[in-house]
Amino acid sequence: MPETLTDLLAALIRLDSTNPALVPGGAGEAVIARYVVQWLTEHDIPAELDEAAPGRFSVIATVKGTGGGRTLLLNAHLDTVGTEGMTAPFDPVVRGGRMSGRGAYDMKSGLAACLMALLDAKATPLRGDVILTAVADEEHASLGMQSVLRRVTADAAIVTEPTELCVCVAHKGFTWHEIITHGRAAHGSRPDLGVDAIAHMGRVLGKLEGLGQALTARPAHPLLGHGSLHASLITGGQELSSYPERCTLQVERRTLPGETPEAVTQEIEALLTDLKADPTFHAEHRVTLARDPFGVAPNAPIVQILQRAAEQQLGAPPAVIGQTFWMDSAFLAAAGIPTVVFGPRGGGAHATEEWVDLASAEQCRQILTATLRAFCA
Repeated sequence: MPETLTDLLAALIRLDSTNPALVPGGAGEAVIARYVVQWLTEHDIPAELDEAAPGRFSVIATVKGTGGGRTLLLNAHLDTVGTEGMTAPFDPVVRGGRMSGRGAYDMKSGLAACLMALLDAKATPLRGDVILTAVADEEHASLGMQSVLRRVTADAAIVTEPTELCVCVAHKGFTWHEIITHGRAAHGSRPDLGVDAIAHMGRVLGKLEGLGQALTARPAHPLLGHGSLHASLITGGQELSSYPERCTLQVERRTLPGETPEAVTQEIEALLTDLKADPTFHAEHRVTLARDPFGVAPNAPIVQILQRAAEQQLGAPPAVIGQTFWMDSAFLAAAGIPTVVFGPRGGGAHATEEWVDLASAEQCRQILTATLRAFCA
């Protein structure tokens, strides 16, 4: 079994954990989850599998403290996106202090740092527990995180998504919406009979464009900027010579801390209500998925302790940042667990050239260890 972070990361990259919800036939997390359990078991750290759905396994491991201390949860995800366009995605290559391969950056380096920090916790007398959750399906529906949160809780959490060794205290959420406009099918030569569902959707698009512009006029979040909205997918019509009886639009709205799915839905419903003043306009709207934004107070104990540990390791205070993309940290925060995001440097997430800076991965491990020693003492 690998004993160094570099060797452990290489072993993890060699295990295909492509999310099958993203890539039909993807390997999923079963093999890598069992490997992580075996690695932990051989290092005398109790670990178990949690099956969120058939074949979708997460790992829960705990280094027990002596009692009376705070519990810290370290989190990483096991799954990766697909490998189309990559020549040897599961063959880790080290060059110039970087390791490349699918998942090197997003986020098997964070997972490796967590695992090595768990070894450090085991070697350190602590009053509080240190928990690892290595979860399935983060890249799609977060089945793993939602499942493990039914079994574990903690006084604080660190999600080791890559942050370039910056301290991330906020990220955007999102809502997905489906809007359908209904027309009346008729021969293209009979405008007296037909109602154009696509033209009616054009009115919706105009209203949505106005809403998107209005979002930029609202007060900006200090780390995340403005919320946003865009039309993602559109389909409609039956054939060229007929009035379209139906048009379907899918919309994504990126949200800021403090914005709720309910409020966003009401804004879109208000736009449709305005259009329904035309008796020929018929539309329906539903939310297909909602994920909350994330934010933690910069003066939260876990944030302060992590910042001090990072400053000591890096020789300068780490930048405090927000991220535009969504992460499982939102589920942890929604469960009442103060959470911060911190991970190594690298690049190529979801791209054909993915790599992590190995020195930063080791620094991440050292900072996690210093943080858990202070938090769980």
